[in-house]
Amino acid sequence: MKITKRLLPFLLVILAVIGIGCSHVDKTDVEEVIISELDLLKNLDAKTTQKYISYKELFPDASENNTLPEEVNEVFSLFFQNFNYKILDINVDKENKTAEASIRLTTMDAQSLAKDFAEEELRQEILQSADKVSQNTEENNISLEERYLILYRLLTENSYDSVETDCTMQLVNNGNEKDDWEIKRTHSLENDLVGGLTAYLSDPDILPPEDTLAVYLNTLKTMDTAEMSNYLGVESILNTSDEAKQAIAAALVEQVHKCFNYEVTETSVNGYTATIEAKITTFDSDSILASYQTDLDSYLSSPDAVIDGSQNRYRKSYELLLDSIEKNDAVTTSSAAFTLVNDGAQWKLQNDNNELGNAIFGTLITTPVSQEEDSEEISDTDYEETLSDLEEYPSE
Repeated sequence: MKITKRLLPFLLVILAVIGIGCSHVDKTDVEEVIISELDLLKNLDAKTTQKYISYKELFPDASENNTLPEEVNEVFSLFFQNFNYKILDINVDKENKTAEASIRLTTMDAQSLAKDFAEEELRQEILQSADKVSQNTEENNISLEERYLILYRLLTENSYDSVETDCTMQLVNNGNEKDDWEIKRTHSLENDLVGGLTAYLSDPDILPPEDTLAVYLNTLKTMDTAEMSNYLGVESILNTSDEAKQAIAAALVEQVHKCFNYEVTETSVNGYTATIEAKITTFDSDSILASYQTDLDSYLSSPDAVIDGSQNRYRKSYELLLDSIEKNDAVTTSSAAFTLVNDGAQWKLQNDNNELGNAIFGTLITTPVSQEEDSEEISDTDYEETLSDLEEYPSE
């Protein structure tokens, strides 16, 4: 009996050591499974990276029957190029055959990437809507391939910081006689491993109202004559096959490129609607028209106008207007209110065409010469009464 009492503490120590040893073995097995999986991401294994950044997760509205160009596969490697991890702790529940690991992940700053993506996608949508060909199609959506190419350009042209986040990984032992640990794939884990990119891309507020408006206005500044005409709905002044009018249109667009600017003064958000007050700076259309009218009046009161006839007077009117536009350096600033609505996917500018067109072109939203043409043709009879006066002028 005394021997048993003396051996009891020793036996308890042995059992404790065996228990700790078994627990350590379990943790080691779990750790090996985690390392094996995450090292594939770290080493840019193509199949593993695509498993965690699948297009079905990033772009749920995309069809599963999409074939992507080979270069798009580089998106996955580019995203995980600085991926790293550190296992902080592992807890094994041997009875329930489950394990939980705390892991610190080093990933790309997915929030910044998602915001840049939202800006570029919106910019492309705006340019598509400004394309006359795409306006005639039923759908004007960015394709899956175009989305991946946006990501590719952003990842190759921009530099993104790395961020650290902690996540929890669940594992289950599917083995009977022999341990067979497997990582439980969940949406939460997949999102954590890509730095939250999946959640950020589906966040309707990733691009707030002010930033959304900035994309609209900055994109407008890059449009050519045809795009601006289609987008703003100012065909009467910009969209024409007449060479004289084309020159006017090009000059006005050049004025926009040179003068257009904006400053947000106030933003208010009420649920899914946002109102943004802004100061819009653009060319002074009143100054252009005043200069044009002065030159036109001077021309119409000259003998040349009598000699030219209605058709030449019409052409001369456009020449004078073009000259006034090209010489203009005056700008004007006016207030404009923009309404944006969140449709559950993103913020969008409402009534953008009319609001922007009026704010930018002002009184030149329609050409003043079109009105002059009719009046000039009607006044030809009046000029006939003046023909006799031409004898007063010496011939050349």
